[in-house]
Amino acid sequence: MDKYGLIGYPLGHSFSISYFNQKFTDEGINAKYVNFEIASIDELPEVLGSNPELRGLNVTIPYKEKVIPFLDSVTPEARSIGAVNVIRVSHDGSKIKLKGYNSDVIGFTKSIEPMLEKKWHKKALILGTGGASKAINYGLKSLGLETVFVSRYEKPDTIQYESITPDVVREYNVIVNCTPLGMYPHTEECPTLPYEAMDSHTILYDLIYNPDETLFMRRGAERGAQTKNGLEMLLLQAFASWEMWHEKL
Repeated sequence: MDKYGLIGYPLGHSFSISYFNQKFTDEGINAKYVNFEIASIDELPEVLGSNPELRGLNVTIPYKEKVIPFLDSVTPEARSIGAVNVIRVSHDGSKIKLKGYNSDVIGFTKSIEPMLEKKWHKKALILGTGGASKAINYGLKSLGLETVFVSRYEKPDTIQYESITPDVVREYNVIVNCTPLGMYPHTEECPTLPYEAMDSHTILYDLIYNPDETLFMRRGAERGAQTKNGLEMLLLQAFASWEMWHEKL
């Protein structure tokens, strides 16, 4: 039986395990999907060595960037992004070959593109600077938007939350939350922004999908903003993962 899985830490929030195991049941695929909750990326070789039937992995926080040195090859897109969330596992004799991809870009761009109007949406704020935010940045730029990263800390090429004025929100009216702020069970948290400056031309996109509506989304919606959570993106990138695991080399 083939095996697929997810590496990350922690994995209590994981959507992938239920999605893929349901897919295998529904489509009569002789495979199973398991979670590998590893406290360090250095445990990856042990996971591979003790699971010879592994054919593919998804990668979630905090390992989307840290996993790259372990890979034999990386697609140009994932290399450009600087983050990998899909690994194809193949066997060349006794040697395990790992190829890295990024399906976040596909899922995100297909999900947000119908919301964008060129007349209004030219600039975006990306909240957070982790592996997911790099894919979001790549995706937004591919859709023609100018982007700025927002961080809690002083970092190169970022602005800090205290610098986001109402005028900034009106100019950068596409805002994507790539932080865990507001994720269950901390549902009463949200990024510190001037929500009062938002209106019907504002788009708030949250990568979080549990809860369905985060406080970030709700506070924007109260001002007329368009909002969307990360569930559709997740479904689209899960579908893309399967395609990547089974592409003809």
